[in-house]
Amino acid sequence: MSIQRYSWQAMALHWAQAILIAWLLWLGWTMTDLPKGAERSAAYGLHKSLGLLAWQVLAVRLFWRRRNPPPPALAQGREAYLATATHHALYACLLLAPLAGYLASSFTPYAIKFFGIETPRLFWQDEVLNGIFKQLHLVFVWSMAGLIALHIAGAIKHALMRDGTLARMLPERLLHK
Repeated sequence: MSIQRYSWQAMALHWAQAILIAWLLWLGWTMTDLPKGAERSAAYGLHKSLGLLAWQVLAVRLFWRRRNPPPPALAQGREAYLATATHHALYACLLLAPLAGYLASSFTPYAIKFFGIETPRLFWQDEVLNGIFKQLHLVFVWSMAGLIALHIAGAIKHALMRDGTLARMLPERLLHK
C-alpha cells in the first residue's frame, strides 16, 4: 500500500519545532530552580530567544502549510476528529505560549533580547500585567505539554499498528532500516 507523505520541508519544520519545544520545556522547568545570578539570567535569556525562534518557526510552518496542504488524513470518524482537534489545540498553544511569555517579559524593566539583539520595547513596567501574562504562559505551556503527550501517544499507537500514519512524517531513509 502506497501512502501519501508530507514533504521534506514540512517534516524538517515539524522536527525542528519539536526539538525547539522539547528544549524550551526542559529549560523552562529547570531554569526556575537556578539561584539568582549570571547562570539563571543566561538561562532566561536563552529561553526567551528560543521562544521567539519557535514563534518564527511556527510562522514559517503555517505559511508553508497554507501553500502546501498536508496529505489527506488516513484516520476516519472519531479518531480523525480527535487528531484534528489535538493538532489545532497544539498550534494554538504554539502561538499563544510564546506570545504570553513575550508579553509577560514586556511588562518588566528588563530588555528582551533575541540571541543578544535587543528587541523593541512595546510596553511599560507593570507587575500586575507581568503576573497575568506569566500565568497565561504557564497555562498554555502546561496545556501544550499535555497535548504533546497525546500527540506522542497517538504516534506510538500508529507505530504499533503499522498503519502508515507515522511513516508519513518520518524521512524515508529511516523507514528502510
